Amino acid sequence: MGATNVRGQLVDFWISCHNVTDGSGQAARVASPEQQARMSETKILFVGAGAVGASVAAWTAAAGADVAIVDVGDVQAALRACGITTYQVDRPDSTRRSVAVRAVDRLADFGDAEIVVLAVKNYNLVDAAKRVREAFGDRPIIVSMANGVENQQVLPKLFSRVIYCVVGYNARRDPPMMIGYQKKGPLLIGTPDNSLSSEMRLVQTVLARGCPTDIVDRLQDAVHTKIVMNLTNALDALVGRGYHTLSSFPVYQHVLLQTLWEGVEVIRAAGYREFAIAGMPSFTLLTLARLLPGWMIRPIFRQKLRLMVMASMTQDVVLRGGVNTELDSITGYLVRLATKVGVAAPYNQAIYRLGKEKFHPGFRPLRCEDVFAAVQQPAGACPDGST
Repeated sequence: MGATNVRGQLVDFWISCHNVTDGSGQAARVASPEQQARMSETKILFVGAGAVGASVAAWTAAAGADVAIVDVGDVQAALRACGITTYQVDRPDSTRRSVAVRAVDRLADFGDAEIVVLAVKNYNLVDAAKRVREAFGDRPIIVSMANGVENQQVLPKLFSRVIYCVVGYNARRDPPMMIGYQKKGPLLIGTPDNSLSSEMRLVQTVLARGCPTDIVDRLQDAVHTKIVMNLTNALDALVGRGYHTLSSFPVYQHVLLQTLWEGVEVIRAAGYREFAIAGMPSFTLLTLARLLPGWMIRPIFRQKLRLMVMASMTQDVVLRGGVNTELDSITGYLVRLATKVGVAAPYNQAIYRLGKEKFHPGFRPLRCEDVFAAVQQPAGACPDGST
């Protein structure tokens, strides 16, 4: 394999780790006339108008589905006033589309919804799910877009028909309701035991008109593969990638690769297999990137850094001063799983420790060198050397 080819593959790896692509995406499936008729009759409610929920709602509504969306405060006001505008980040002018999506103030205002999409993060999931249960009972099909496995523990206690969705693209929300995305999809939907086949076909029919949507029969493998890729989020928030200039690009690159590789080793030891998700790096490529000298690929990585958008966790803790993150649901879960299966994960343990300590109002990003130094500390030690 030539050096140029190796570098090209590794650039693909780097970009896809941060969900940056060439924007080509896949074309949504063409539904049959019968499916189109069924889709137009199916009412679908999105709970949560974050970047992913709002973009899928807009694409689904533009394809002809009967869609409503609910959020709170300024977001709800913006939905009513402006609708939802989506654009592809590398081609904003030619891809900008605005869609008027019905915004409802109360869940009961769309009480005959057949599908309810919970497009909220894990820290809001319990409250959102309880409100849906109070409004609809156990009647609708529930689709959860949360990362990780926490939703699989929460939702079956409240609903009998739950479908889980692994989101294979990244997006950002700019005020008032502008959603920038790298590519459309894919959305991977499934259930742990491959039940609810007719419900999954209905959900696929509705969503696939606006965004490529596939039914998967290895949900847990897909979920855990995505968890590995999501391990970049906490690291990016700690060092402020996208917020300011990184203190050391070589150190960041090293920590990133080691963090992802630990994730691969942990989920493999736990019995999960890699699931190929379009636009995300393969585990083979992660291995190659980890083993090659950093200097070989660093120049191209630097060149592509400008394409990477700020991670949502960075926006939460750096820009908004928030305290609610998915740190526990992603990095914390991986660390706990590593302990359970007996695999060392010092990079993820250090990132988790630092996140738990630092992600509070007033947080300012750390130097990459400080994160790397924390890896050298004994497990359970605090960054200041105490225990």
